[in-house]
Amino acid sequence: MNKDKIIVALDVDSAEKAVKLAAKLKDDVGAFKVGLQLINSAGLGIFDELKAAGAKNIFYDCKYHDIPNTVKGASEAACAMGIWMFNVHCSGGYAMMKAAADAAKAASEQLGKPRPLVIGVTVLTSIDKETLNNDIRVPGEPAEQVVHLAKLAKEAGLDGVVSSPLEIELIREACGPDFLIVTPGVRPKGADVGDQKRIMTPAEAVAKGSDYLVIGRPITKAEDPAQAARNIAAEL
Repeated sequence: MNKDKIIVALDVDSAEKAVKLAAKLKDDVGAFKVGLQLINSAGLGIFDELKAAGAKNIFYDCKYHDIPNTVKGASEAACAMGIWMFNVHCSGGYAMMKAAADAAKAASEQLGKPRPLVIGVTVLTSIDKETLNNDIRVPGEPAEQVVHLAKLAKEAGLDGVVSSPLEIELIREACGPDFLIVTPGVRPKGADVGDQKRIMTPAEAVAKGSDYLVIGRPITKAEDPAQAARNIAAEL
């Protein structure tokens, strides 16, 4: 169903706000993203609170980026929380990504729980060519770096990547039809773009091959969040 492609970003500052949104939206979206703002405001108990509110799938947007052994341990801990998906930074390198993928598989088998999807963050959607070249000192176009990191993530055993909608087709060509693409930087027509720089509408992103769309403010800040989610699903 189209609604299953929608991941709502719960970028709020309290468990109460997140739980209220999850209860309102649980029947109209496929998953909820818990990122750094919410996890640092509400603590790890937010996962159980969201599940109690009816959230079936939770994407833990933790962006692990550390030495392989530390990421291995963090990935094992994520599996114990029973989440649906979590991510790591591809820029941590092949060994780090492989440690995350291997740990997720082994820990899930040991715990007798479904294995969470493990995806890699390629290049943040707030980063344009000038930022990539001058601040991070990586030459070339963002798309070139995205494709390089996506191919590395696939080799390391990750299930897919997070990337801007502008690189969807390039990733599909490089990594094949079964490699998951999770797309932030998605804004319905007429919505405020916020701090995103490489964006696209939901329908355009899905038409190009995105599997999941991460959408925050256009839904969570709407007067009627559930109706906003239904409108986006209809657009798809």
